[in-house]
Amino acid sequence: MLLYIHIPFCDSKCSYCAFNSYVDKFHLKEAYMKALLIQLDFEIKRFDVNLQTIESIFIGGGTPSTVAPDLYKPIFELIKPYIQENIEITSEANPNSASSAWLKGMFDLGVNRISFGVQSFNEEKLKLLNRAHKALDAKQAISDAKAIGFKNISLDLIYATLGDTKELLRNDLKTAFSLPINHLSAYALTIEEGTPFESKPHMSKETLELTTWLFKTIEEFGFNQYEISNFGSYKSTHNLGYWKYKDYIGLGSGAVGKLGLQRYYPTTVIEEYIRNPLDIRLEELTSEDKKIEQIFLGLRSCVGVGKNILNEQEKKRATILVDEKKIFIKNDTFYNPEYLLADEITLFLTS
Repeated sequence: MLLYIHIPFCDSKCSYCAFNSYVDKFHLKEAYMKALLIQLDFEIKRFDVNLQTIESIFIGGGTPSTVAPDLYKPIFELIKPYIQENIEITSEANPNSASSAWLKGMFDLGVNRISFGVQSFNEEKLKLLNRAHKALDAKQAISDAKAIGFKNISLDLIYATLGDTKELLRNDLKTAFSLPINHLSAYALTIEEGTPFESKPHMSKETLELTTWLFKTIEEFGFNQYEISNFGSYKSTHNLGYWKYKDYIGLGSGAVGKLGLQRYYPTTVIEEYIRNPLDIRLEELTSEDKKIEQIFLGLRSCVGVGKNILNEQEKKRATILVDEKKIFIKNDTFYNPEYLLADEITLFLTS
């Protein structure tokens, strides 16, 4: 079982961001963190969490580094009996707010993996994306994390942005791989509703040729791709848990949880969440919903798709793809060697 904790506070709103995050609600931090405790206690009972059954924790946002470690402490105290030994505990962080003191405070609480929202080391691109940090901030924050004792450090890069060239992206990669990281996520810029970029669709410039080149170049630096956007000498336990379709608690305003064939959605309005953190909308999934999601997640990652979840017609179609060398089968599991084709293959198998 996984635990995701959503922190909706941000020090700046990026032009592309559609996540549930706010720059003007910092005064609600303490009340919000207390509300998380109420929901967490409820979810432990609803999910029937036993001792040492939570295998990974991910603190995302928003910007978790805008909240002081002291405010996280009660959550870590409550969850301590339920976490496994040697658990992966990740927190996202922005370079401008992840001070050495913040990093040390989170490390002392038990966080052992940091994921930095770097996006680029190019100053003009950072301005275009409305990022609050500079390249030097990112380099310093990553160096600080390493010095404090974090062994697992990841950073995010964004590509397919207006103005991107192979030279710019290669320079981003050279800088990234000069730093003490063992994981990298590369996300194509997508234009989402309700974002400043919604009226500027030309800002996104993804091409198959550029994406293919970028992924190949990352692997040439020595990081293996294990999901369509994720590369590393280290594979995140939390990421793999989602793709293996494990159950997960979604804690916080705008988070999502899943238990069996039920999905849970706490309210996205922070003030309403603080008033009643147990106002959680329920969505019932069908067995077919579950299967399609498992196929999609498995084909876009190293997890693959178990032969046993496919019906006879789907198995025949999968065999066709094996014969055409589009996918391969090993130990009764179908694997997709070209993650960029995951959507098309899923559609072919399930239509």
